[in-house]
Amino acid sequence: MKHRFIFALVVYAILALLAGFTLSGNIRLATLVFLAGMALKTYLAVLKDRLD
Repeated sequence: MKHRFIFALVVYAILALLAGFTLSGNIRLATLVFLAGMALKTYLAVLKDRLD
């Protein structure tokens, strides 16, 4: 499970970098907020699994 979590965060980081370099304006901000939300959701899901 730990490898999947790390892989997911790396994918989110790569997508954020690509969005940062290729997009501009409000769409860049919206994309980065969305990716941050997905990363947070993934992190919280992993924490929940660790507590169970």
